[in-house]
This record gives sequence, C-alpha cells and structure tokens, in this order.
Amino acid sequence: MKQNTFSLTLFNTKKKSVKVKRFLVLSLSSGLLLGLAWPTYGLAFFSFFGLIPMLFLVEEINISATKRKSLAVFLYSYLGFFLWNIITTWWIYNSTLFGAAFAIVCNSSFYAIIFTLYRWSLTRLPRVTSHLFLISFWMAFEKFHLNWEFSWPWLNLGNVFSESILWIQWYEYTGAFGGTLWVLLLNLIGLKWFRFYQQKKDLKTAIKGYLPNLIWIGIPIAISLLLYQTDQPSSKEVEVIVLQPNLDPYEEKYLLSNEQLLSMTEEITQDYLSSSTDYLLTPEGFLDEGTGFNLSNYKSSPFYSSLKKFNAKHPKLSLVTGAQSYRMYPPSKELPSPTANALRSGGWYDVYNSVFQFQDKKADQLYHKSKLVVGVEYMPYKAVLAPLMGEFLLDFGGTIATRGVQEYRTVFQNSEGVKTAPIVCYESIYGAYTTEYVRKGAQFLSIVTNDAWWGNTQGHQQLLSYARLRAIENRRAIARSANTGISAFINAKGEITHQLAYAEQGALKAKVKLNDHLTFYTIYGDYLARWASFLFVLLLCISISGRLKDKASF
Repeated sequence: MKQNTFSLTLFNTKKKSVKVKRFLVLSLSSGLLLGLAWPTYGLAFFSFFGLIPMLFLVEEINISATKRKSLAVFLYSYLGFFLWNIITTWWIYNSTLFGAAFAIVCNSSFYAIIFTLYRWSLTRLPRVTSHLFLISFWMAFEKFHLNWEFSWPWLNLGNVFSESILWIQWYEYTGAFGGTLWVLLLNLIGLKWFRFYQQKKDLKTAIKGYLPNLIWIGIPIAISLLLYQTDQPSSKEVEVIVLQPNLDPYEEKYLLSNEQLLSMTEEITQDYLSSSTDYLLTPEGFLDEGTGFNLSNYKSSPFYSSLKKFNAKHPKLSLVTGAQSYRMYPPSKELPSPTANALRSGGWYDVYNSVFQFQDKKADQLYHKSKLVVGVEYMPYKAVLAPLMGEFLLDFGGTIATRGVQEYRTVFQNSEGVKTAPIVCYESIYGAYTTEYVRKGAQFLSIVTNDAWWGNTQGHQQLLSYARLRAIENRRAIARSANTGISAFINAKGEITHQLAYAEQGALKAKVKLNDHLTFYTIYGDYLARWASFLFVLLLCISISGRLKDKASF
C-alpha cells in the first residue's frame, strides 16, 4: 500500500513537472518570437505568430487542475513579456540601470495583467467575444500608455513594422494602431489552427487549414504597395543641413562653451552652407553651457550677439537648435507652475529642454520639449511622489530637476512662410502628438535628438526607425539631427534617403519636400484606439454583469 502511494505521488510530481515545463515553453516562445520580430534587427513577420503560444497557454491553464489560474496566467505570461522587453530594450541600462529595471519590470507587468484579465473574460464571455475583449483591452492600454505620466510606449505593437515600410503605407489612414490591430487579429486567427494541431497532432492538416488565412497578411501589403506607387511627391522644397557633432554627452559636451559649439558648427558646415540653404538643424540640448538660456534676459548675453552675427552672414538661413533654458520665479508659498522646482532661498525655477529658431531680422521662436522621459527628465505624479522622494530624479549619471513643458505645440515659420515642426527626441515615438504640429501647418518635420546616452546599441537605431512611421502617417518628410547619430533625411514614404553613420562627425545636406495636405490620420488621430477603448469598457461591463456567462468558453 505504501509502495502504491509513493508511486502515485511520484507520478503526480512528474506530471506537474511536465506541465510546468510545457507552460514555460509556451510563455518563453512568445517572448522570443516577439523579440525576434522587433526592429531593427528582427523580422516583423514573426509578430503575426508571436502571441499564439501565450494565447494557447491561457487556454491550457484554464482546462488544467491549477487552483489559482489567474495567478498562474500572470506569472507565466510575465516571464514571456519580460523576455520580450529584455530582448528589445535592454540597452536602457547604458543610461540608467534603475530606469532600465523599472521600465522592463513594469512594462512586463502591464502586459501580464492584460492576459490575466483576458483569461477571466474567457470564463464570462463566448470565445469570439473574449477575443474582442483582448483586442480592445490591448489597444486601450496602448492608448493609455501614450498619455499617462509613466508613459513608455516603445513596444506598442504597431511599431514593429517601422523597418517594413512597404507593408504599411496605409498608416496614413490608421496610424500605428492599425498595425497593432493587424498583429492581434492575425495571432488570434493563428490560435485556432495552433489549437487544432495541439489537439489532433496533425501538422499537415493544420498548415493546410491555416494557409488560406495568409490572405489577411497579403491584402494589407498589396494595398500598401499600391499606395506606395501612387503617391506623388510635392514640387515645393527647401534646402536643409543637419549637423552631427559627435560629442560625448557624459563629459566632452559640457567642457565646451556655446561660443565654441557655434564655431564648431560653422567649421563642420562651411562646405555645405550656401545662399540657397534654408535650414540648419543641430541636435537636442546642443547649446547647454552652464545653466542654459535665461528666458528673461538671454538676448543681452555676449553669446546672443555672436548668434546674431552668424545669422547676419546667412540672412536666409533658419538655425533650429536644441538648448537648455530656464525661468526664475520670486519666493512664494505656492507653486508658480506645476513643474517648478524649489530653491533654498525660497524662490522657484523651471528648466526646459528647448528648441530655438534663430533667423536674421526675424523674431526668435521657441518650443519646450513636452513629452519627457519618465524618471530622467521629470518626476511622474510629482505632487504625490515629491514629498516622499524629494526634489530630485535619477539622471543619466547625476540628479536633475523636473523639466517644464508646454500645453500646446509650436510650429516654427521662416521669413519665406515655410513651417516646420520642432520635435525633440522621445517625442517622435508619439503618433497623435506629432499630428498636432502638422494640423498647425508644419510642412516638414525637424527632429533634434541626442541618443548618445544609450551607446552604440539598438536604442538609437529603433528611435530613428520609429520616425519613419511619423513620416508615413502624416506624409511629411523629416530632417533629423542627432548628436552622435544617426542623422538622416526621411521622405514622406518613410524611406531613409541620406544618413550619417553612428559616431561620425559631419553634416548632411538635402532638398526636403514640403507638403500641405492633411492625411486621414493627421485629421482624426488615434480613432481606432478611441473606438477600442469604448468597446473595452462595454465588454468589461458585460463581463462583470455575467449576462453571457452561460455561453462562456470555460
């Protein structure tokens, strides 16, 4: 009797071990496939299958004898999403180890919560309705992730096609959320045949049954190719130079004065500048000597006189340059602005990551970066966290005050009436945000950035790649100036036409096409995500009510 009990216990232990291994393989397979799909080293095609093992894992846990099914789904899916995040965004640690850990751990948790609630929906809704629940929940979360104060939308699924621009010319109608919907639908279609194979062990029949569904990959690509062929470039253009100074952001950059940086600019671009040049772009935070430009009196500084002499030598030229700026406030018991930082003297100040446009005989124009990097440029939910953590943030190697923002987008206009959008670094991954510039008349997009904090990793390559999505969505050409690279020109189809290699000092000059037409996406923004959010709330209410529980899949 004891021998039989021991044998049964051993059998159950082995059975549990096999089940755990099976669950782990399914979870990690999804993480690996999603990671291998991601730009700029992956193949986007894998994204159409990346979630299938994880989706099947949820169903396996639902029919298993696991007692705490929701916890099991959370833990196993977390492992898969953690692997995805590690593969795609490990490079963040080059700038901040804490920031990397925070982003990867939290982002993985968010996606695991989506799958945990999806499992719950399968017990409350019919299978197809649960699939709609998952799609709408995922898209609603991506929209939320674009706008809350812990925003980190780097891995929004629509971004996966940033290197596959021939597939997604229709983003001018849907934006990147069209890509998210495409990926989710294809994975759910594939789930049916993956389930069939697991149950029947008939690979040939499963593949034969799935193949006709490849039409849902082919049709959007065919539409995209048609749009690619029929798009007509504008005849209006401007001549633009982008500077790539290649300065070490940790030390070298801060040893140079603004005067020296201006001299460097003239030296590097002297063979490119001519009387026909309309714009010269320098990177984000290029003029950062000392505490930056005091917005109250910077025009009285000796350096401003040097700037105006430079403008006078090139009267047609608009210099669009990144710079730090700040504004001082008198002592007060009340915050003078939501982002103000306290001084020991009792006064306050705001510091900005700004972009200026300087042109001869034209008023200076100014924009403050407003999509900031959480934990690096600002403290999220400052009113709550500041009393607990103090007036400092972990920086790329030091501490930094919360940076100020502005509530509206600014478009720069030169003396000839040409308008450009001054987009700063991280802002270029926000689709609907970029449309705000274009609706205000921007005829091409100027991106100024400093990606050197991440080193020569996928970080700077992915950020450049995401800019291609903004070009397609708005049909606007892009001029991009990056400190260490990659500086580039991108046309309205998302094609990179010119670029400088990473860590190379130099400049690029190109003719940039102008466009005044507004695309469907530019006008309506993330309408797919708004519809998805409404549908998610509706299905969540139905799930809670239990009205369809008797028709649930599990």
